[in-house]
This record gives sequence, C-alpha cells and structure tokens, in this order.
Amino acid sequence: MVASASKRSKTTSKTAAVTTRKQISPELLSLIATAASAAHTFLLHNEPHLLPSQVLSLKSLISSLPLPPPNTLSVAIPSADWFRFFRMSPDSFSHLLSLISPSLSSSLPSIPPDSALASAVFRLAHAASYKSLARRFNFPSPADACRVFYTVCKAINDKLGNLVDLREDLGRILVGFGWISLPNCCGVLGFGKFDVEGELLGPNGSLLVQALVDSEGRFLDISAGWPCTMKPESILNQSKLFSGVEESRELLNGPFYELSDGNLVPQYVLGDSCFPLLPWLITPYVRHNEEDSFGSAEKEFNAVHSRAMGLVVDAFGRVKARWQLLARRYKEECVDFLPFVIVTGCLLHNFLMKFSEPMPDDSDVECLKEEELPVFEGDVDENGRRVRDMLAEHLIREGLHPVSI
Repeated sequence: MVASASKRSKTTSKTAAVTTRKQISPELLSLIATAASAAHTFLLHNEPHLLPSQVLSLKSLISSLPLPPPNTLSVAIPSADWFRFFRMSPDSFSHLLSLISPSLSSSLPSIPPDSALASAVFRLAHAASYKSLARRFNFPSPADACRVFYTVCKAINDKLGNLVDLREDLGRILVGFGWISLPNCCGVLGFGKFDVEGELLGPNGSLLVQALVDSEGRFLDISAGWPCTMKPESILNQSKLFSGVEESRELLNGPFYELSDGNLVPQYVLGDSCFPLLPWLITPYVRHNEEDSFGSAEKEFNAVHSRAMGLVVDAFGRVKARWQLLARRYKEECVDFLPFVIVTGCLLHNFLMKFSEPMPDDSDVECLKEEELPVFEGDVDENGRRVRDMLAEHLIREGLHPVSI
C-alpha cells in the first residue's frame, strides 16, 4: 500500500511538472533552462567546497524547476570549462564517446555512456575519489563509481589499442627520426616509473612501464606492470616488442639504409644504457673505467642519443601532467589494476595527440628524468657494436647538427 501510494505520488508530481511546463511561455522556459545550466555549472565547480547538506539542498532546488536540468554533460558544462574538467575539448570528448558508447551501453545499461566516460576521465584528470565521483555524477554508491571507472578503462583499451602500433605509419616515424640525424631509427625505448603506496614493492616501490615512443612523443609500444625489483633486460626479454623482433620477426624487418660511405644500417630503436646492446637496440657508449675516454664520434653519438632518450621522459611527463591520478602514489590494494590504468592514460595521450589537443594550461609538465636504472653489464653483441659505430661515424662524417628535440 505504501509503495503504491509512493508511486502514485511520483506519477502525480511528474504529471504536474509536465502540465506546468506546458503553461510556461517559451521565453520563460529559456530563462529557466539557462538558470538550471548555471546552477549545474556552479555545483560542478564548487561541490568539493560545499557541505553535503548544501549540495543536497541545491540539487533539490534544481530538480524542482519546471524544466529539468539537462541530462547531457555537453549542455550542463560550458565549453570554456571542458578543458579544465576533462583535459580535452568537447569535440574530442564526443568523438571518444562515439567510439566506446556501444561497449558502455552493453556493460553499464543503467548508466548514460556520457556520464560514465565523463566520470572516468574526471578521475584520471583530477585523481578524484570514488566517493566524490558518486556525488558528482549521481552514481548510487562509490562502489558503482569504481565499477564504472574500470569499465570505461577497459572500453578505452579495447577501442583505442590500435593507436599503439609500431607498424602503423612506419614511414612517418622514420622521417621524423631522420630529421634529428638518426637514419632508419624506428623509436626510442625507455622506462617510466609509477609509485605505489605500502611495502609490497619496497619502501619506495613502483611499477615500471617499458615504452617505445616516436620523435613526436607518441607511444608505439607499451609493456606495463613490472615491479621495480626486476632487471630491465628481464622485462625486455618478456615483452611483445622483443618477441616481435627476435622470434616472429614481424618488427624491424624493413629495408636497410645506405649511409654515405656505403655501409648499410638495419632498422633499429635506441635504448637506454640499462638495456643490452643488440643489432636492433642501440644503446649509448659507456665508460667501464674512469680512465676510459670517448673520441669525438662517441661523444657526438651519445649527445644525440641522450636528446632522443628525452622523448621517453617527455612522453611520460605529459601523461602524468594531464592525468594527475597517475602522478600520485597508487594505493597498494589497487596495484593489480594500475597497469591497466597506465595503459589507458597512454592510449588517451595518443588519441589526444591525433586530434592536436594542447596540454592544459594548469598542467605542470615536469619532464624530470627518472632515477637511473643500473647499466647493463652483460656481453656486448658485436653486430650491435658495429651498427652503433657506423652511426657514430656517420654523424661525424656528415658534420650533422641535430635539430633540437
């Protein structure tokens, strides 16, 4: 009886609201719609600073308006605020939504896809808590906000995975490195570190992410989720990149490049000194003894190599600057999901580069070099040494002055 009365009351209220709206002039409806949008914008801007009772009161007042508030985020949030809220323009948000909306509709049938995507992107951008997301986006509970977040991350991984592919547009990649005096180079390989709370990975524990980037800072290959206690060469040997080059031979199998002296250089990538020197993975010259000194060719090569390695630092720096969630220490109990979230951030980085999205003005892009990993001390591959020497002599012989990276 009580439930039936409640339903009749809600039905009566909705009918009365519809009748009221029909009696209001279009001009007044327009003013009410503007007021509702402004109230929603105020709430989105200031909710963290309001008391829960104030938030509920304001929401109650908005819901009592004859014209209900807009049910799409694109209407509720002014364009000027989109970039600050979601780190992307409305157009990029809409395009991303169109890609993953079918997946979200089937996985989260009770939640509008735009609200699901907005909440996930907002958490990435501002490291918002699930409790805050539940309040801001009207989810039933923090647990629902958590479920929405990881569902959106999965959809992004599924739909944007093609944006990380070394074989895609290889010609553009080669031309880009050619401009910085690295003929036949297909990328720069390095690591990013993402801190984790607790003692699971040690007092200063972190997860390592091996990534290959192009000359513009796009990710071409990502291998995430390795504990900082692992040796870099062990991570390399277990990655798809290594398998694609050494085992299946699907990668870096293109034509050789003929240098001016007639020597042929295979396709290769540059790697930090923590990696082994291989014919396709060219590391810098390393002094094993204090008495050792570099010749002019070695110095020139190391200078170019060092500038190129900065591309990896810059790429991870931009990911952390745009997505503040990844710049903070991740909770130990959620560490199993961190690699998944990191890849999501990197995929969105590539997606936004594709649409020429600038970095947010309030982002502090700190491209600080990560703590250096130990230098590889294993055997040196002689073919790798020859390729490196050919490139070093090429830089000196041609008198090249690399373009700043």
